[in-house]
Amino acid sequence: MSGYPVDPNLARALKPPSQAPWVLTVLALFAGGGGAAYMWTEAGKAKTEAAAAEVRAKAAETKRAELAPLPEKVEKLEAENADLKTAKEALARDVEAKTGELEQLKGTADKLQAQMKDEIAKGDIHLTESGGRLRVDLVDKLLFESGEATIAKRGENVLSRVGAVLAQIDDKTIQVSGHTDNLPLGDKLTEKFPSNWELSAARAVTVVRFLVEKANVPPQRLVASGYGEWSPIASNKTASGRARNRRIEILLTPALAPKLIARGKLEKEAKGKAEVAAAPAKPDKPDKADKPRVAEARTGHHKAKK
Repeated sequence: MSGYPVDPNLARALKPPSQAPWVLTVLALFAGGGGAAYMWTEAGKAKTEAAAAEVRAKAAETKRAELAPLPEKVEKLEAENADLKTAKEALARDVEAKTGELEQLKGTADKLQAQMKDEIAKGDIHLTESGGRLRVDLVDKLLFESGEATIAKRGENVLSRVGAVLAQIDDKTIQVSGHTDNLPLGDKLTEKFPSNWELSAARAVTVVRFLVEKANVPPQRLVASGYGEWSPIASNKTASGRARNRRIEILLTPALAPKLIARGKLEKEAKGKAEVAAAPAKPDKPDKADKPRVAEARTGHHKAKK
């Protein structure tokens, strides 16, 4: 066969096909799959990073929105701080005033103790301090005859000594109240006093008039009231309890109205000072802004007194 000539085209046609294209195709497919997986992973990372960036952007926007009104917030906090400082100063003044009131009240109690030591020792007078108030209980037999509203001679002596102490007090309201036991009045007494209400009120008014006319206690600080049998301090089931319930009670309490007026004036002045401090300075007229506030405070004070 080697003796015959060979056609080159026929030889190429009869040659087995090469495996290289298939190998290249397979490699291309594998490479494409790997590239797709890589691209998918990278796309996921990019999406995650984009979402995180969006979150950071929103957080930054929120922070910016919070910081935008910062000057207003600072101004508000400064105003609140000034108000708190003013309130603290007012509270300190109130505590100081209250401490002074308690010391004066104790001084009054000590004076009454000294003046009425015999009656206190016998149990005819009881002194009680509580809540910034001083209460003086006098059993009715010290001041009145049974069923009467006229002060007896021994009662005048007792009230004169009590009144001498009360006349020295100028910052307390003095309430004088009459009290009875729960026994009904007899037929003879009901002609004059229809019930225990009338008897207790008449006795309180009599004591008030005595303190004003004989002991020089200022009348504007006195109050008279009658409780009848409705405010007992002991049981009405026993004779000793009923004896304690038949009493004149003198109650010293803080004179609230002047204190409230003074506090309101202080608060108004403090507010005015804060406004002046916040306003722009005017060196040419340094005290002009203060004059209307002073006039306003004085006007308010006079109105309150009326």
